[in-house]
Amino acid sequence: MSSFTPAKAMLFAAGLGARMRPLTDRIPKPLIKVAGKAMIDHMLDRFATAGVETAIVNVHHLADQIETHLADRHVPNIVISDERRKLLDQGGGISKVLPLLGLDPFFICNTDAFWVEGPRENLRRLAAAWNPETMDILLLVAATTASVGVDWPGDFLLSPDGRLSKRPEREVAPFVYTGVGILKPELFARETREVYGLAPFFFEAAARGRLYGQRLDGLWLHVGVPQAIEEAERMIMRSVL
Repeated sequence: MSSFTPAKAMLFAAGLGARMRPLTDRIPKPLIKVAGKAMIDHMLDRFATAGVETAIVNVHHLADQIETHLADRHVPNIVISDERRKLLDQGGGISKVLPLLGLDPFFICNTDAFWVEGPRENLRRLAAAWNPETMDILLLVAATTASVGVDWPGDFLLSPDGRLSKRPEREVAPFVYTGVGILKPELFARETREVYGLAPFFFEAAARGRLYGQRLDGLWLHVGVPQAIEEAERMIMRSVL
């Protein structure tokens, strides 16, 4: 068990939110409220509880709204990465702020999902499972069939020793990537592209046997389309009764 907790997190809030239209024609997806709270705040609150000091948030679509929303937030400290000029995808977004992220492993986080916490805090469990000797990437994964809003056939297989492997084509995988993980910054140190995705880094790490997964304790809620909001709120209400 590791005593290390990343001090910094990269939150991806720059996407266009196309699947959330028409809601995202007027509000960026990270600010859509579920159970009375903006989705980005569900995750920022969890990072604050876990002890993360700085959250770097990239912005593009309706960026002014996100900046205004986060202006008064101080825990964690918010740093805005401005991608108004060009959307860089997740990998490019990391490269843009690599000097800010520093030399230590950092959290990553999508902003269209969160979870109902189980008995143990998942971010602390994820950090405790981190082992830099064997891992380049550690992802928080959830059971595909026990998650809300999963409309694809899963992402990964999870071996008994914790290694993740890519879902075989035309098969259903038992685990889905929750959008949260821990990455080593050196994975991006030699990258020269400005715009590029993140998924290939997962699959390359898996091929090297250095992609690991930590199973989520609780209920994962993916809110990728408007219809998923009501379902997520219903499950949240059920969890507190």
